[in-house]
Amino acid sequence: MLFRVKQVRNPFLFILPLIAIAGTNAHAEQIAPTFSQKLDIQVRYDNRSNRPSREQYRLRYYPSLAITSAWSVNSFVVTGDDFSSSHNTFGSDNTDYLYARRLYLRHESESGKTELGIIPTYKGRVSSTGLSKDGWITGVRHVKQLQNDTAIEIVFGQLVNAEASEAFNIGGEDEYFEIEYSAKMGQRHSYEASFGLRINEQDTAFIELVQRTDESAAKVVVGTSGEFAASAFNTSYPIEYFAYYSYIDSSFGERAELIEDFLGTGHGGSLEFSGVLSEKHDVEWFIRADVVDSVSRLLAGVKLSFES
Repeated sequence: MLFRVKQVRNPFLFILPLIAIAGTNAHAEQIAPTFSQKLDIQVRYDNRSNRPSREQYRLRYYPSLAITSAWSVNSFVVTGDDFSSSHNTFGSDNTDYLYARRLYLRHESESGKTELGIIPTYKGRVSSTGLSKDGWITGVRHVKQLQNDTAIEIVFGQLVNAEASEAFNIGGEDEYFEIEYSAKMGQRHSYEASFGLRINEQDTAFIELVQRTDESAAKVVVGTSGEFAASAFNTSYPIEYFAYYSYIDSSFGERAELIEDFLGTGHGGSLEFSGVLSEKHDVEWFIRADVVDSVSRLLAGVKLSFES
């Protein structure tokens, strides 16, 4: 399916007609539209070896309007000023950012889903090669559910603006295409493949590769994620972990900077632990250490979630 919009500065120009189309069948599936929302707040300490430490915060807001049981309009508003950054810094006079980064129409059924507009990147927790989960793509995504809980996903659109303030400025971007099942093609001249192995119900091992086809440059990731139980005072406390080794070639290019929390090129590793502080109030803690060549970083913080 081809989707291309040139020189459109207001995304409502193509979202609103689709809302009208979806609304023509609303009476058959759902009498009144339903609004839902989710907000999560994170506060963290960020200590990097190549700059002064910072105390930061992040707000993520997810409003959604269900027009029918199948059709919905969704958005995403978050702090931060660029594609892979969603944190503001306490005490700074020029980092008070808050931008809407997505606005899209979604249709869901038993066979899959379709999204159209300024859509999410979607890459999952395990992946360390994918586009930042706080980023965006202007285009269309279709996910077809197959047998045995598998699916094929196709995304076609445009991507170039890395500044959050430019997320809704449509037109003039580079063409973007990806298809994912057991392999994936990424932005422009690259392809991506990944392999995951479920060791047991708690643990997963994975290998990922992104290789440019126009240059001898690649990113390789090998890692694992899962959960273990820490015992103290005759109680068992579950702790999640996420660890990986990665290598990014120095000539890999701009694609690397769009990856979640990009730190630098070269050999690197990351280890993260997280757990629940309060199930009643949906509060979690985390601590993470990253190293890439000569740069190291320590992150620690808490996250709260609210949903209605």
